[in-house]
Amino acid sequence: MISWRTALLPPALAIVFAMALSSVALLISGANPLEAFSTMGAQLFEGTTAVDTVNLATVYYFAGLAVAIGFQMNLFNIGVEGQYRFAAVVAAIVGAAMELPPVLHVLVILAVAMLSGAAYALLPAILKVTRGVSEVITTIMLNSIVFGIVAYLISADQFGVQRGNNISTAQIPETGWIPGIPFGEAGTMFGAVFLAIAMGCGYWFLLNRTRFGFELQASGESPTAATAGGVSAKRMTMIAMLLSGAVAGLIAMPELLGRDHVYAMTATQGYGFTGIAVALLGRNHPAGVAFGALLWAFLDKSAVSLESIGIPREIATIIQGTIVLSVVVAYEIVKRAELAAEQRRVGKQTRNGLPASVSQGGAV
Repeated sequence: MISWRTALLPPALAIVFAMALSSVALLISGANPLEAFSTMGAQLFEGTTAVDTVNLATVYYFAGLAVAIGFQMNLFNIGVEGQYRFAAVVAAIVGAAMELPPVLHVLVILAVAMLSGAAYALLPAILKVTRGVSEVITTIMLNSIVFGIVAYLISADQFGVQRGNNISTAQIPETGWIPGIPFGEAGTMFGAVFLAIAMGCGYWFLLNRTRFGFELQASGESPTAATAGGVSAKRMTMIAMLLSGAVAGLIAMPELLGRDHVYAMTATQGYGFTGIAVALLGRNHPAGVAFGALLWAFLDKSAVSLESIGIPREIATIIQGTIVLSVVVAYEIVKRAELAAEQRRVGKQTRNGLPASVSQGGAV
């Protein structure tokens, strides 16, 4: 059973340590840490920053869940970056080429995105299961290959449409859009936020209330023990990689269907790598991943306010990096402390339960 210390203390310690380390960096640069942090906090209530933060966190949440699924199986799916970009361009091309009723159009685009993401994760999964090739190596290679695939598909000779100095896919018809939630001058929130919530609930239910979730976690903890218990570790590895790729396919959907409606060569990159940090912050728990996504998005969006007081916005990057490093260390420290405390409790109960002759050194 996970205690409150194991659940809450590590992230709290990590944030405090990150703030302290960032304060040292600010002091060295001649800036006032209190002024910097207060400026970042105040930025959240300026203009559309709050809504923009939630929108960006929605994208980060999908990325974090995609990575977390792999982590449950002890798989480091570093290829989320390539999987979501491949899925985004394929979904944009297919979505623009179809004419369907509103809801059905959106569902088809989402299905295409998930299938495309899973398809791009299939090769690393096969190599991992059949040849034992590290998924880190294969997915890194595929991350590099995806740049060429995207450039080819969006070229003018294929599915690209020239718009000024930029080239992108054709625009998805309005029937394929996900309507946003308007908040007046505060901006418009992506409607895909509800899809992210549903995905998080499904992820929690899958892991904690189904046999598949138990087998997935058991295989991740010990493939040998799982195999002895009748669970095919290779099968679980294959499924975990495909599920991770499928969720990765949804990463670009909030922006594609809620704002841009095209996928361009200039589309934002790096969401997949951010998902690794978000999953680490959230310790693979859906609620924890949501917290990590919101925190990361807040730091990204509020960093621009630092330039107004003469502080480089890169200080936010320092905070992000130290938080990730700190949370990994803090969880390990608390985990070891909890294990030591449990061992002491078991030892005490064992001594108290022994016959008096044994506790006094006599024979049983």
